[in-house]
Amino acid sequence: MRSLPFFCRGEVVRGFGRGSKQLGIPTANFPEQVVDNLPADVSTGIYYGWASVGSGDVHKMVVSIGWNPYYKNVKKSMETHIIHTFKEDFYGEILNVAIVGYLRPEKNFDSLESLISAIQADIEEAKKQLDLPEHLKFKDDNFFQVSKGKIMNGH
Repeated sequence: MRSLPFFCRGEVVRGFGRGSKQLGIPTANFPEQVVDNLPADVSTGIYYGWASVGSGDVHKMVVSIGWNPYYKNVKKSMETHIIHTFKEDFYGEILNVAIVGYLRPEKNFDSLESLISAIQADIEEAKKQLDLPEHLKFKDDNFFQVSKGKIMNGH
């Protein structure tokens, strides 16, 4: 994907309610307008990068962009799992995301257990990749320092 790194920001909206409840892996969901405005060369799949909520700290994250074949979604979504434990939900807050790398294409799974196992492997791989200097530098990008209230997509 030529667009990496890709920066986007938007309000956290309610998703399908599956991340925390069914998978034990909470996700923050972007509204349709953010997903619909992704660059044309963004393939569906699993990516990694950095994220912050509001003006909070920047944390490692993985993000799924696509149709979630296991759940047979009819609308493309962008679900971010921030690798950090938050004390409470943050619906309505501004999510800031810097996507810096690609892990794998999205695919279907034959069981919920195999889906969860794949997500956990993605998280572990993302943690390793984000420790590399070429990815670590984006944690301190000016994107995370600028006005947090502005909704934007792109570089």
